[in-house]
Amino acid sequence: MFRKLAAAAASALFVIAAPVSAQQKWDMPTGYPASNFHTENIHQFAADVDKSTGGKLKITVHDSGSLFKANEIKRAVQGGQAQIGEIIISGYSNEDAMYGVDSIPFLATSYGDSQKLWQASRQATEARLAKQGMKVLYAVAWPPQGIFSAKPINSAADLKGAKWRAYNPNTSRIAQLVGAQPVTVQAAELTQALATGAVNTFMTSAATGFDGKVWEQVKYYYDVSAWLPKNLVIVSQKAFDSLDKSSQEALLKAAATAETRGWKVSAEKNSWYIEQLKKNGMTVDAGSPQLKADLKKVGDTMITDWAKQAGPDGQAVLGAYRK
Repeated sequence: MFRKLAAAAASALFVIAAPVSAQQKWDMPTGYPASNFHTENIHQFAADVDKSTGGKLKITVHDSGSLFKANEIKRAVQGGQAQIGEIIISGYSNEDAMYGVDSIPFLATSYGDSQKLWQASRQATEARLAKQGMKVLYAVAWPPQGIFSAKPINSAADLKGAKWRAYNPNTSRIAQLVGAQPVTVQAAELTQALATGAVNTFMTSAATGFDGKVWEQVKYYYDVSAWLPKNLVIVSQKAFDSLDKSSQEALLKAAATAETRGWKVSAEKNSWYIEQLKKNGMTVDAGSPQLKADLKKVGDTMITDWAKQAGPDGQAVLGAYRK
């Protein structure tokens, strides 16, 4: 009888331990539609993980905010409600100024500068997320941010009183500096917000403009290349640690491939998105010298403000970026 009990106990321990190396199924929420290049990249990433782990790790992608809304995803991963997810990191800069470095106007305005800024800030960003129990797998930039408007804009003065869509603290701060009224609206809710008149002016990429068919409500796009915000794919450290070593290595390799692929596609599709705006009747303009000068002043103010908020770590990031 004793031997039988010992055998049963050993068997139970084996059953408890077995899932660590058995097949795992992860849920991956994202706030963007299936047709968005970020989401397409994520689907390819999930397929690569499935293949390279021999089916031991399967990731189910939930797009368009269907599982969690965009602004809920970080908390869901942090709290273990989802093992992995995609976030726009600047959306959390109220938690820590470091998260918003990539959306400071006119600090990094090209793909090359944006990558350099990411390399300068990656370690500090990863350290902060690690303290919250999360690991960064990869990052991909959006195309440069421009201004969409229902009416022509020749200077910052024309933005006074506008209902300005904000998707992170920095876009809210821009609204305040130009005298606009900030209204928090996530990407998945943009079309409805425009249709109801909740917003009539906003800064975002041509990609988001295309996704939302914004030409149905606004007719002007000013391609001022203000900044390139990044989406991060993050994973719960606990979920990552539950994988066997070979699956961890496969996941990291697939993530590195997705990052390289994502940046390349973002740059390639930027001009295509702008052409689609034109084809659908939008007026696309580089922005007047006065508008650019006004926005540059806004950027200078926000760089100074950010450096104070971010403290010594922020100064170190700016120093590394500007070398």
